[in-house]
Amino acid sequence: MSASIYLDYQATTPLAPEVFAAMEPWLRDNFWNPHSAHTGGRKAAAAVEAAREQVAALLPSGGRVIFTSGATEAINLAIKGCGLPVSALASEHAAVLDCVEYLGGDNLTINEDGLVANAPASSGLFAAMLVNNEIGTIQPVGDLAASTHSEGGLLLCDAVQGYGRIPIPEGPDMIAISAHKIHGPKGIGALWVRDGIKLEPLIHGGGQEQGLRSGTLSPALCVGFGAAAALAEKRMEQDSMHVIELWGRAMELFSDWTINGSTTNRYKGNLNIRRDGVDVGRLMSECREVLFSAGSACASGSGRPSHVLRAIGLTDAQAKSSIRLGFGRYTTLEEIERAAELINAAAERQLA
Repeated sequence: MSASIYLDYQATTPLAPEVFAAMEPWLRDNFWNPHSAHTGGRKAAAAVEAAREQVAALLPSGGRVIFTSGATEAINLAIKGCGLPVSALASEHAAVLDCVEYLGGDNLTINEDGLVANAPASSGLFAAMLVNNEIGTIQPVGDLAASTHSEGGLLLCDAVQGYGRIPIPEGPDMIAISAHKIHGPKGIGALWVRDGIKLEPLIHGGGQEQGLRSGTLSPALCVGFGAAAALAEKRMEQDSMHVIELWGRAMELFSDWTINGSTTNRYKGNLNIRRDGVDVGRLMSECREVLFSAGSACASGSGRPSHVLRAIGLTDAQAKSSIRLGFGRYTTLEEIERAAELINAAAERQLA
């Protein structure tokens, strides 16, 4: 079997070689507990703090970074820990929507491009994703923050798909991010919290992480996150230009497909497209050489149409005829071309 073509960058990204190299000593030799008072513990704690500064360098000033197990935990800490009524865009990730539902909050509609239809009018917490994980739409998070603040509320931004790829706007009061979306390790994320905002912890115990997250931090994961963030900061312009080049070629190759979401207010490493009449399940089975998604990875296998595609007005049939191709730093033009050849051929056989 030939090598697979990986086009699912919204689900996760390949670990950068530089990140692996930074983590290796902390996995192999430097096993110390960063919360211990001896020399080894202090060295581990210093590595954690250096990583925290690297992660913070891509975020607004005037806040602190709290390491978590991932963005889902960060989102839960923000929403449940702030003690405010909560609302969110209907296109948010399940980590947000499930918290909102649990707390009895509301969802705001979006338009056919995936953009917010009406400005939030809430004195509580409003959640808005910077870059949508399914259709790539970039929300005007800075404007939404200003609107929320004018009503006396706070804004939580899920920046998982944007962090390290595009600049993070000023304005949010809390920002959730994840390492494995920027070529870092799985199992670590962070919540950035603006100075002056008080949160209640979800996990009680030793209070190791700034009193808000009990449990021993992994220096290896923290170091990996920091290295990934530093590399993303260094390569952001280069990576962006590469993604735009890939997008342009993909647009030519998939000209018979319809794009879901905005083509202008969009992160162009996300190509969500549909072709009416195509059975995506069969398409994926016939194109096993290409690793892509029929929707968000978190909802795959559920059999339910994407809530994001339904929120932008697609029918169930249209949603089920949609695929998501995600590409980035390590994707080549040749891979895009080969993937398009295989996917288009399989689609044509179905529609013949």
